[in-house]
Amino acid sequence: MTGGRNRRPLTGWAFLAPYAVAVALLVALPALLNAGYAVTDHTGLTRDPRFVGLANVRRLLDDPFLLDSLRASLLHVALAVPVRLVAAVGLALLLAAPRPGGRWFRVAVYLPTVVPDVALAVLFLWVLNPLYGPLNQLLGLFGHPGFTWLAEPGTARLAVVLMLAFPIGEGFIVVLAARRLLDGRLYEAAALEGCGPFGQLRRLTLPMLAPVLVLLAVRDTILTLQVNFVPAYVLTDGRPANATLYLPVYIFDQAFEFSGFAYGALISMVLMAVTGVIITALLLMVRRWRVLR
Repeated sequence: MTGGRNRRPLTGWAFLAPYAVAVALLVALPALLNAGYAVTDHTGLTRDPRFVGLANVRRLLDDPFLLDSLRASLLHVALAVPVRLVAAVGLALLLAAPRPGGRWFRVAVYLPTVVPDVALAVLFLWVLNPLYGPLNQLLGLFGHPGFTWLAEPGTARLAVVLMLAFPIGEGFIVVLAARRLLDGRLYEAAALEGCGPFGQLRRLTLPMLAPVLVLLAVRDTILTLQVNFVPAYVLTDGRPANATLYLPVYIFDQAFEFSGFAYGALISMVLMAVTGVIITALLLMVRRWRVLR
């Protein structure tokens, strides 16, 4: 009996060991190397980088383009995360109930997620074309002249957000599965009490899905901050007027276009810090909301 009791914790650690090794090699070690490069003059080409102390930090504090990049990233998160979350949750709740052709609608929602980011961005270059793009042609049916989407700061931001509103299949599947796990008897009881569809949504569905929604909000915040490189780079290359010069784009420019590998490493630490602050603030808001309830 004693041997069996001791074997269970060891079995658990054995299952965790490959994950721990992967985290150490793929996350912890690169993060430490990144922090080390941030205090050197490494260009990505030299073999022996020289220690420069806080010189890169002083450059960071005087960099006006970093402020533009930080402002663009925060505005992008404020726009893209709610749009992606509302689209994923709304479509999942709409398509959760069995209906004719529902399987094909669910496939259609998930399909853009498997399209490579570069291919989707190239497709949107055609969609957003001001002369013959289908989006401006659709606006023309309602008497609107359309926009030069990628030439103005405001519409360029909206263009990137619009593109990122399509690959929402993962969040859609999670909400769809969570909604189908809810007890149908609760909805039957609510209907008998005279609670309509919107009342059931507000009083039953959303509160019971709250843990899943928080998880998706955290995940989408991380993705929106750190995985917006391809759409911004292909669609706008950070332009116009640095409106889409998101932090990943600025890191790429500094590290690989201007051979400032060390400075790019320091900006990546800023990106991680900004992500951590936003995630912490989001979790604190959720915790406060639960206490007030």
